Parts: sequence; structure tokens; C-alpha cells
Amino acid sequence: MNTRSMIFTLYGDYIHHYGGEIWIGSLIRLLEEFGHNAQAIRAAISRMSKQGWVEANKVGNKSYYSLTPQGQKRIEEAATRIFKLKSSKWDGQWRMLIYSIPEEKRNLRDELRKELTWSGFGSLTFSCYISPNPLEEQVQALVKRYDIEPYVDFFTSDYIGPHANHDLVQRCWDLNEINERYQSFIDVYSNKYVIDRNKLEKEDMTDGECFVERTKLIHEYRKFLFIDPGLPEELLPKDWLGDHAAALFRDYYQILAQPASRFFEQVFQEGNELDKKASYNVMEHPLMVGETESRRGE
Repeated sequence: MNTRSMIFTLYGDYIHHYGGEIWIGSLIRLLEEFGHNAQAIRAAISRMSKQGWVEANKVGNKSYYSLTPQGQKRIEEAATRIFKLKSSKWDGQWRMLIYSIPEEKRNLRDELRKELTWSGFGSLTFSCYISPNPLEEQVQALVKRYDIEPYVDFFTSDYIGPHANHDLVQRCWDLNEINERYQSFIDVYSNKYVIDRNKLEKEDMTDGECFVERTKLIHEYRKFLFIDPGLPEELLPKDWLGDHAAALFRDYYQILAQPASRFFEQVFQEGNELDKKASYNVMEHPLMVGETESRRGE
């Protein structure tokens, strides 16, 4: 598992709820549970700092790292999508971004494409990306962050043919491939869920093991943010497996949540201020309050 990606996972699922700042020593201790070494962790956090995702705060001889506003926004967007319980009703409108970035700025162009894909846009043509979701705020942030106002145009429009909206979707996203990825996730994690649930019922699973499994679970599931655009239900195929995978993820996450958080706090309280913990109670998380009636398609 990529060290930088794992750090993002820890910030999103744990550190963000405990004041958003962590001593590098604690971060190393947590990531050692997954086989990452101190040198790789320090190198990854340094790169993230240079890229504007985290910032350092030196206190005595200790270095603490917190998310920058850019990093916080990314984490919040990811959490909203990962823990989404119900899809939004489609307003029938398409959002279209067209760019014309000079060849000498091709690195900027590549970065923009990655960001658009992550946000849920699909490529209709080489320089035209579309989405049925209300992503106006995300586009404004991208334009500002990369300073590309002279090179982009953004529209909200109707699609009047000559093809159907579902045909447009098929041109921009390979839903069959995404569905296959969801099937693979279901095949692996449905078995793991049953095994770990039985272990927990028998009190045969430590808090540390729960921390590792919950982190691996969310780390694996968040990969879908890079391939699943989160289309409205009206545009999804009838055999869509995204809802099944989401339900499995929620159930598995729920049984691991409390013991995993206990382990995190045990590590975090040494070298950090635990009293900075937000008014966040894992049992009050949307996944923990039985809002299963909000699942899509039910």
C-alpha cells in the first residue's frame, strides 16, 4: 500500500476528528502496523508538504503535521462521497468543462485531468469533460488553485441528442469495468466481513487488529473515488453493484469502528493532545445510527 495514500486515509478517517494534527512519531507508529518504515513515512509526509497538502508545526524538538486548507477540503470531499447514504436527485443538467491549455503547460494539463477525473468528470472528447453532478464549487476551486482561468470555459446545459443520456454515459465512463471492480470488492470483503464478525462475537480480535482491518477496508474502498463518478441513479444500469458494495462497506466498517478507534487513541494520546478531539462520537456517525433506509434503491 502506497505510504502517501495511507497517510491520506489516516487523516481522513482518524486524525481529522482529533484536532487534525499529529506528531510524526505517532504517525510512524500507526503506519508501522502496515509495514511502512520511518524513512518512507518521513519522505512521504515531506512530499505532501511540498505539494501543499500538509503543513509542519515545530514544538521543541517535535514535528507535528496538520492538513492545509487544501488538504482539509480534499478530505471532506472524499468523506462525503465515501459515506454517502443516498444519491442526489438528478436535475437533468450536464456540467461541461472545456479547456485549451498550451503545450508548454502540459504538466498543468495532466494535473487538471487527474483532478477532474477524481471529482467525477468523464472525458467526452480530448479537452471536454462532463458530469451530471452539481460540481460548480469544485470547478471554481480547481480554476483558482491552478490559476487556469484564461484556459477554461464551464457550462451547465441540456443534452438534446441525437443520442440518449445513457449513451452519453457509456462514451465517458466504462461502467462495466467499474462494476467488475465492485464485484471483486464484494467477493473479497464479504468473506472477510463474516470471518471478522465471528471473531468479534467471540472476543477473538484485538483492537490493533480491528484498526488494521478498518484502515485497510477504507483504504481499499476509497479507490473507487478515482474510478466511480457517482452518477445519479437515473443514469446507472439496472445491474449496478455500487449499492451492494456500499452496503457491505458500511456494515463491515460499523463492526470495526469502536475497537479501531480505541487503538488509535492509545497510540495518539502519547505525544499528542487527546483533548483536541472534536465533538465526534463514532456511534453518532451516519454509518452507525442505522440509516439503512436511506440506501439507494430501497
